[in-house]
Amino acid sequence: MLALARFGLHIADILVLCLYLLGMVFIGVWTARRIRDSGDFFMPRRFGKVMMAMFGFGAGTHADQAVGVASKTYSSGLSGIWYQWLWLFVTPFYWLIAPVMRRFRAITTADVFEARYNRSVAVLYAVIGMLNLAINIGVMLKGSSAVISASTGGLLSANVAIAVMTVIFVIYGVAGGLAAAIITDFIQGVLTIAFSFLLLPLIMNAVGGMDGIRAAVKDPHILSLRSPVEIGIFYIAVIAINGLVGIVTQPHTMSNCAAGRTEMDGRAGWMFGNFLKRICTIPWCLTGLAAIVYFAAAGRTVEPDAVFGTVAGDFLPKILPGVLGVFIAALLASVMSSCDAFMLASSALFTENIYRPLFPDRPAGHYVTVGRIVAVLVVAAGVFSAYNLSGVVSGLEVFWKISAMMGIAFWLGLFWRRTTVAGAWTATLIAFGVMVLTGRLNFGRFVLWDFDARFSGYLPQFMLFEGKLYLPWQMVLYLGGGLIGGIVVSLLTRPVPKDKLDHFYSLARTPVTPGEQVDAPCTLPPGAVVPRRRNFLPNSSLEMPIPTRTGMVGFLVGWACVAILIAVVFVIARG
Repeated sequence: MLALARFGLHIADILVLCLYLLGMVFIGVWTARRIRDSGDFFMPRRFGKVMMAMFGFGAGTHADQAVGVASKTYSSGLSGIWYQWLWLFVTPFYWLIAPVMRRFRAITTADVFEARYNRSVAVLYAVIGMLNLAINIGVMLKGSSAVISASTGGLLSANVAIAVMTVIFVIYGVAGGLAAAIITDFIQGVLTIAFSFLLLPLIMNAVGGMDGIRAAVKDPHILSLRSPVEIGIFYIAVIAINGLVGIVTQPHTMSNCAAGRTEMDGRAGWMFGNFLKRICTIPWCLTGLAAIVYFAAAGRTVEPDAVFGTVAGDFLPKILPGVLGVFIAALLASVMSSCDAFMLASSALFTENIYRPLFPDRPAGHYVTVGRIVAVLVVAAGVFSAYNLSGVVSGLEVFWKISAMMGIAFWLGLFWRRTTVAGAWTATLIAFGVMVLTGRLNFGRFVLWDFDARFSGYLPQFMLFEGKLYLPWQMVLYLGGGLIGGIVVSLLTRPVPKDKLDHFYSLARTPVTPGEQVDAPCTLPPGAVVPRRRNFLPNSSLEMPIPTRTGMVGFLVGWACVAILIAVVFVIARG
C-alpha cells in the first residue's frame, strides 16, 4: 500500500480504492453461486424498476462521456453538451422501444434478427455488434484513464489505470455474469452521480459562479446551446436521428430492456435511468465551461481531454485526505459499470449466435465457460483499441456510426413486412461501405484511406467543416444510402416466408406475463394468447401498431422531461 503512494495518492485515498475494488470482486464471486446455465449468465430476468433504472444509468454512463463533454465544452462552449445530449431527443422513445424488445423473449439482439430474417443476418449482426462494443470498451478505458492520470498530475499513469480497471471488471463480470453487473451497477451508479457533481461547486466557487463566467467570457456563442460553427440545429437533428436508428442495435440495449421481471420494469428503468444520465451531463458541461475561465485566469493551457481530470487534481486533494480516492473510485465505477455490460453483451453474441449453432447440445455449463473465455477476449480487443484511438471524441464518433449500421435493417424489418434477407444485408453493407469511403482508415500511423485528403476539395462548402466532410453530412450519406439500398433490393428479391413473419410480429404484439417461461429465444410461452393486429394502415404491408394509453402517457412524460432539462440549462446559462 505504501508503494502505491508513489503514484501521488494519500494513504486514505488508497484505502478507499482498495475497499471499493475488493467489494466489486466479492459481489461477482457471490453472484456466481446462482449461475446454472447461459440464461442465468447472460439474461437473468428478475430485477425490478429501481435496479433496472440504475442498470440503465450505469451501463449508459461512463467517465469517457464526462471527458468528452467537458473536452468539447472547453473547446466549443456550452454547445458541447450535445456530445452526450444528442441522445436527449431519443430518450422518450425508450418508453416505446423497451416493451417490444422484452416481448421478443430473446437473449441477444441477434436472436431478433434471426427470428425476423435468418441466421446469416444474425451472424452479421453478431460480428458488427462485437466490433462495436470492443471499440466502445476502448473509448471508455482511454477516457477514464486520461482523467485518472490528469487528476494525479500524471503520477498514476493511464496504462496502470487501464490495467486496474480491466482486471477488476473482468473478474466480477466473468464470475457473476449479468446479474453481477446489474447489482454492482447499483452501487457504481451512486458513485457515478457523486463524481458527476463533486467538482462543480468547487470550480464554480473559484471562478465566481455563472456571473463570473458571463463577465469573463467575451464571445456570446460560448454561452449558447447552439454553436454557429460546428454544433448547430442541423448537427443536433441529424445526430439525434442517427442515435435513434442505432440505439436498438447497441448489443447491451437488449439487457437494458429485458432483464427486468416485467415490461414496465424495463421501460421505466431504461427511460428514467437514462434521464438520470442526461441530468449528470449538465455538471460535466458546466465544469468544462468554468474551466475555460479558470485556466485562462491562471495562464494555463490544458489539453481538452485532460480538463476534467486536471480540475479534479487541482481541487480535491485540498479538501480532505481520501476525497481524491472517492473521486477515482467513482471514475472506476462509471467505466466498469459500462464495460461489464458491454463485455457480457459481446460474449452473449458469440456464444449464443455463433458458437451454440455450430456446437449444439452441449452441457449447460459448457456454454457458460465459453461465454467467460470470450468475455476475456473481447476485453483484450477493447484494450488494444484503447491504445490505437486518436482521442476520446473521435472514438465516440466511431461508436455513433457503427451503432447505426444495422439499425436500418432492424427498423425496416420491424415496420415493413416486405423487407427481405437480401435487403437487410444490402442496407447494412451499403451503410458500412459509405461510412468507410467517406472517412479515414488507418492502422496505427499507417493511413490506408483518407476521403478528405482526396475528395473534400470537390464538395460544396455547406458539406464541409474545417475543410473536412461535416459529420452530420456523412451520417446523411450512409443512412440514406443504406435505407434506399435496403428498400430497392427488398422489392427485387424473395420475401421472407409468411409464417415466419407472422410469428415475428406475434412476438412483438404479445405482452409478457409475470413469471412466464419460454423454452428457447424468440418463442411464445405455452398457451399464450396473441392479441389481434391493430395497425394505423391495416391493409398494407406496413406494421405501424396503434400505441396504448400507457405507451402514449409515458412517451409524453418523456418529452416533458426533455423540455425541462433544456429549459434548466438555458436559464443557468442566461441567468
